[in-house]
Amino acid sequence: MTIFRFLFVVACFTCAQCCHADAPAAASKTAFLASHCLDCHQGNEPEAGLDLQQLSTDLNTPATFDRWVTVFDRIRAGEMPPRDAEQPPESETSAFLDTTGTWLKQHQQQEYQQLGRVRARRLTNLQLERTLQDLLGVDIPLASLMPDEPKTDGFTTVAAGQSISHFQLQTHLAVVDTALDEAFRRALSKPDEWTRSYEAREVARKNPKRRTREPEMLDGRAVVWSSKLTFYGRLPVTTAREDGWYRLKVRASALNVPDDHGVWCTVRTGMCVSSAPLLAWAGAFEAGPEPREWTFEAWLPRGHMFEVRPGDDTLKMGRFAGGQVGAGEGTPQNLCGVAIEGIELERFHRGPDDQQIRQWLFGDLRLKPAERGQDAELVSESPRRDATELLSRFAGRAFRRPVASEELQPYAHMVHQELDQGVPLLQALQGGYRAILCSPRFLHFYEEPGELDDYALASRLSYLMWNTMPDQELLSRADRQQLRDDGELKRQVERMLSDPRGAHLVKDFAHQWLDLSEIDFTEPDRKLYPGFDVIVEESMLQETHAFLQEMIDRDLSVRHLIDADFTWLNSRLARYYGIDRVTGDQLQKVELRPEDNYGGLVTQGAIMKITANGTNTSPVIRGVWLSERLLGVDIPPPPENVPAIEPDIRGARTIREMLAKHKSAAECASCHVKIDPPGFALENFDPSGRWRDRYLTVVKGRRSRGPEVDPSFDMPDGQHFQSLQEFQKLVLEDDQALAANVVRHLIAYGTGASCGFADRDAVDQIVRQSEESGYGLRSLLTGVVTSQLFRTK
Repeated sequence: MTIFRFLFVVACFTCAQCCHADAPAAASKTAFLASHCLDCHQGNEPEAGLDLQQLSTDLNTPATFDRWVTVFDRIRAGEMPPRDAEQPPESETSAFLDTTGTWLKQHQQQEYQQLGRVRARRLTNLQLERTLQDLLGVDIPLASLMPDEPKTDGFTTVAAGQSISHFQLQTHLAVVDTALDEAFRRALSKPDEWTRSYEAREVARKNPKRRTREPEMLDGRAVVWSSKLTFYGRLPVTTAREDGWYRLKVRASALNVPDDHGVWCTVRTGMCVSSAPLLAWAGAFEAGPEPREWTFEAWLPRGHMFEVRPGDDTLKMGRFAGGQVGAGEGTPQNLCGVAIEGIELERFHRGPDDQQIRQWLFGDLRLKPAERGQDAELVSESPRRDATELLSRFAGRAFRRPVASEELQPYAHMVHQELDQGVPLLQALQGGYRAILCSPRFLHFYEEPGELDDYALASRLSYLMWNTMPDQELLSRADRQQLRDDGELKRQVERMLSDPRGAHLVKDFAHQWLDLSEIDFTEPDRKLYPGFDVIVEESMLQETHAFLQEMIDRDLSVRHLIDADFTWLNSRLARYYGIDRVTGDQLQKVELRPEDNYGGLVTQGAIMKITANGTNTSPVIRGVWLSERLLGVDIPPPPENVPAIEPDIRGARTIREMLAKHKSAAECASCHVKIDPPGFALENFDPSGRWRDRYLTVVKGRRSRGPEVDPSFDMPDGQHFQSLQEFQKLVLEDDQALAANVVRHLIAYGTGASCGFADRDAVDQIVRQSEESGYGLRSLLTGVVTSQLFRTK
């Protein structure tokens, strides 16, 4: 390189205005790039689209900052310069990384000091639902009333992706009114809980001669046969007359039980008519020859009912003409069936009772019940004083911190005005509570730049662990300013995990981190992958939840995400996986054997299903998912001018052949060297989550065994693996990377901000602290909560 060219490049890098980098520092960084990178990264068609001559040093531009981080990471990982190119002296590379890393870190830290690491963020739909439920004592599933939320870096909690539109504000008002109306209804009316029992004849169809979809009476029991017929097994007697939570107890047995397993049945809810075809999951059970009792709980909107039927797609299916079933039509077909002996239906409420709701809303004021022509009233000798006191108490709970008199004044003034105009205290209070619940102090997290105060920390911890407002224990610790103590934070984590609500953490976090929310986005083709049904799908979800809960409970190493010698199965899922030593419809811990071909979260059916499209598998999709969600390897989006690779289910060309041609392009190869190894390692799992040795081919509509699955590939560092098991061993050589990945996801989920360049040292420190536990999941969680990243805005 000529001296003129070198000086030209330095000038290009240093001409941009940047208050965080002086000319000598910039020259030091850019001299390295000019000497070792510029030959490929300049001009009209630079490698990977990176033109270093146009790369500014103005880090105030986010895109520029991100580009510099990419350059830093590629050089630190040894990916650039390419291995087949002349390598710079180690001293030069080290000096470049030190100088550039410090420059990037200091810039971002200065930004954090000015604006906070986490920008303004609000409650998510789930958090708003649970907060209103805990604040008011209601149990309505409010999140279903809200619009879908976008995800940023996989999470709805990340502030950078949150927004507040006019429509969202309108929806918020409607949700608040719905919750308040229900709370006041519960507080002002008589209890609406009841229990009713029904014998088999009351469950079955009323007219035995009529062809319908209700159970038929057979030998004193209400029977439903195995069939594909929609809504067959609906129970009109369970139709809800009002929205609410209902508990169904079913006593039943099975007819024509198979030799090697029972008759798995589903319990679902819906209107069960053709104009409203969707059904909601309530549960499943495995019926046998002897009667047993099972209990299920579900939210039923008015007009919805329960449906109970055989739901195992491996059973022989009955054929019934005309879309209806007549009595006696199933028996000669020798079908499996469920025989219901009786049911019990209970209307109940989740959470506090009506008396507690009255206490929260009205304190100790006496309630005068409604009489003919008159509404209920609150009796108060000093309405203005009592209203102010009740508003203060309510606002303190809603804002999740003590409320100063000047903060309360606007709400009190509004209520006092209404009282002065003759509005009853009860009505005025509801208006005041509505105003409080529409305040930014309720909807948003109240956090100031710098270290969080005890109340903000209580909220951050509670929404991480439970996705709801802090309980009285947390607020009491905040009152005494004890939460910023490491020991106290650790005690609170242990307490909150042991609480029944502690199970929320695993389910809520995994719902987004692992994309479990997408499990029913596609459905495997039943003709291509027989045996998959809604029972299998729900069991897969339960398997993953139970597995992660075990990791939390026992502080098991993150290594179990990649490989483990146990999982949680019921008999239906075990049979689907080809594991023949599990009985019973309850999840149970199962020791895995090498011949089972399963082991670790990465091999579980739920993961395999959400990383496939229902018809075929793609090593690219699975490789990207595994890289970003478990291995901690960020994969940039593909170039816009590069078409996607679609597997050829006809078997004319293998995905391996197509990918080999695809990644021959330079702009594709740099990413595929990371994507393809984990993607091919999982190729032995089909789109429905079942192990396969050969691909499936379809010729003229017929299924047949295709070529053998080849999971072998080379890791980015050149190490070769022949099988999934060998791949797992190679990945587990760097369990620190797995731990760091979990930490980054927990921080993004729990703080509302994805980990930035300046956060890397803190992440590494959390990982080091958990080394003694073997990077246990519980230890990593505690490390996150006690870290400065979690305790600062």
